[in-house]
Formats: sequence, C-alpha cells, structure tokens
Amino acid sequence: MSGAASFSIVIPARYASTRLPGKPLLDIKGKPLLQHVFETATQTQAKSITIATDDRRIADAAESFGASVIMTSNQHESGTDRIAEAVKQLELDDNEIIVNLQGDEFGLPITLINQVASNLYNNLDNQMATLCEPISSSAEFIDPNVVKVLFDKRNTAIYFSRSPIPLNRAGGLPKQAYRHIGLYAYRAGYLQEFTKLAPCAIEQAEALEQLRVLYNGGKIHVDIAVDKTGIGVDSVADLELARSKK
Repeated sequence: MSGAASFSIVIPARYASTRLPGKPLLDIKGKPLLQHVFETATQTQAKSITIATDDRRIADAAESFGASVIMTSNQHESGTDRIAEAVKQLELDDNEIIVNLQGDEFGLPITLINQVASNLYNNLDNQMATLCEPISSSAEFIDPNVVKVLFDKRNTAIYFSRSPIPLNRAGGLPKQAYRHIGLYAYRAGYLQEFTKLAPCAIEQAEALEQLRVLYNGGKIHVDIAVDKTGIGVDSVADLELARSKK
C-alpha cells in the first residue's frame, strides 16, 4: 500500500521549561512560538490538530488563535505521555496515525510532517516512523547533544545513540552518519501500549525514550528528510536565531 496518509497532529506544550520558562508563549515576530507551530500544522494534510497542555496560560493563548486544546495531567514525564492522554481523550481509532509535533519547532517544513506520516501509513509492520539527515562535520558527529541513528536496508532503526555511530575505524565521517530529527508518527493503539512499558536500561543510559521501542521489539521506520529542518528552540541563542529569520 502506498499513498497519502490520513493523520492527526498533537502538539504537546508545557510552560515549565528549565532554560526558557514559558517557552511556548515567547514572542517571535509578534506571535507566540506555539502559534507559529500551530500555523505550520494547519498547512499540512492533517485532518485534525490538537494542542495538549497542563497549563491554563498556554490553553488560553492557544484558544485565542483558534486552536483546539485538551487539558492533560501535570504529572507527565514526557511529551509522549501527554500525547497518549490526549489521544485517549479524543477516543481516536487504534489505527489512526498521530504526528507528535513539538511545540518548540519553529519553521519546520510541512513537507517533513507529511513525509513522516506517509512513511508510517505505507509501512504497516512499523509501529512508529521518524526522520534523519546526513551529518556533515566531525564536530557534529561527536557532539553528545546530536543524536545519531543507524538503520537497515529496509529503513528500520537499528539503534539511536548520543555516541558517534557507526565508528569509522579508518578515521573521518562514516557514510552512514545520520542525525536523528525528533519528529515522530505513531499509531494511536501502539502509543497507548508504549506508555505502559517500563523504561529500560539503555533508554536511561542514553536518555533517549525511543530506545524503549527497540528494546521491546518494536520497529521504527527511519527515512532521510526531504527538506531542511527548522529550529528547535531550546535556548536563548535558539530564540534569537528564530527571531532573526526572515
């Protein structure tokens, strides 16, 4: 089966960011960051868009620019858990494809959102889908803040790591050096299963939640992004970069 996917987008947004408190509401070019993300979502092929938050300030702002909002628990440890609760409240079918669009992704091309949803739609034996892009510098390759991903000939993830993988014993960058892009699509039913799985040792060691999927035998489809990514706003420097973009 191949073709365009039918999917829904859930945007998890929380107020309590350590480095940038109130991050979703920070102003970029006269609009809160969250509104930029929402407006990107509205240009995709998604049939529904929901903002999931535990903070009334975020909910009020989201409703003011026309977004649908679901209030979730303030006990969630990750955006994935927040999305799972939102999906449960929405009573979506187990086969519905859900795209996790982070509330701090400024300027993410709509092509990538459509791409990750279509990849999952067209690969029935995968529980999740995500994207990557080639790494072009040795500095990026060894940076633990840059997550690397390996995948097989069927585009199924083998491993994600903060370490440089695969290590090129001959020196220099290996041909398979790819940076993981943290954009995910899930099937709604699997999302509920995933949140019931206990965190595993490799996930805790690497601080990478997606390793829980691989550890428990799940499959993640990985594709090379068809476009350049946007700016993940995680720091003051990221915020200033986003504000400087034309």
